[in-house]
Amino acid sequence: MTEFRRILLDGSAVQVERHGDVLVAGDGREVGVDEAHHLPPSIPRSIIAVHLNYASRTEEFMTKLPAAPTYFQKPVTALNSHGGAVVRPEGCKWLNFEGEIVIVIGRTTRNIAPSQAADYIAGYSIGNDFGLHDFRDTDAGSMLRVKGSDTLAPVGPGLVTDWDFRGKRLRTIVNGEVRQDDTTDHMEWDMHYLVADIARTITLQPGDMLFSGTPAFSRPVEPGDVVEVEVEGLGTLRNHVVTGPVPVRTDVGAQPTESEEVVSTALGGDWEFRGIRTPSRDLYPSTVVTNDVVTTAKEKK
Repeated sequence: MTEFRRILLDGSAVQVERHGDVLVAGDGREVGVDEAHHLPPSIPRSIIAVHLNYASRTEEFMTKLPAAPTYFQKPVTALNSHGGAVVRPEGCKWLNFEGEIVIVIGRTTRNIAPSQAADYIAGYSIGNDFGLHDFRDTDAGSMLRVKGSDTLAPVGPGLVTDWDFRGKRLRTIVNGEVRQDDTTDHMEWDMHYLVADIARTITLQPGDMLFSGTPAFSRPVEPGDVVEVEVEGLGTLRNHVVTGPVPVRTDVGAQPTESEEVVSTALGGDWEFRGIRTPSRDLYPSTVVTNDVVTTAKEKK
């Protein structure tokens, strides 16, 4: 395995190779890993993320996986890096972490079989698919502001080639406390399947990123919190949460909300109607919803 990183070196974006605690540029310049100003490991044209993929996540919401993966896009303007600040806009409070493994495309990819996907992958990195659930009531379908607001897609610290994704542990740690802990063995669809699935109808370009899903226990974080995502063989992605410098404007658009849907999703479905009306039930029909139960829930309201 080889790890490459993109850093800011003497004012320019430079690709470097990691050798222990030192990053080495092609011209021989060196910088310590901890002193480097990191950039995202690639420059994507598209950032695509899968909704549900880990068994623990579906169990948490008392739902089931769809027959095939479903996806959403994060704008490239959401891209952030290792060490970068994740902004929670003033007036919002439901910002959740989601530790994930990120697939980085290495070649133009279109209409391939899963068995061919490895040849089209440049390598793997770590991502944190932050979600601003305050906008879930208005953007639940597109996830545009929920998952696509500025800074909500940190990826890094590097790009690791020839990494075997099978049987690898993923952990998310907040202020030193482990919050998510799972392995890739519990993914329904592996990395090769996801790439081949997307590339049936969407051309993937070199540098494009595909977030592969998060395990259970995504929860809100606060300004001042330090969030780390550790993946076996890929290292640690570290970010800190800050408050946005200005509030969300109130003279245009839908405003942040704090509905049952927002709060229940942010807190993992732990609410009075859990199992009766699950978050995003149009996307992921609950295994326990029946007409009688839904009627009862409406009557309770």
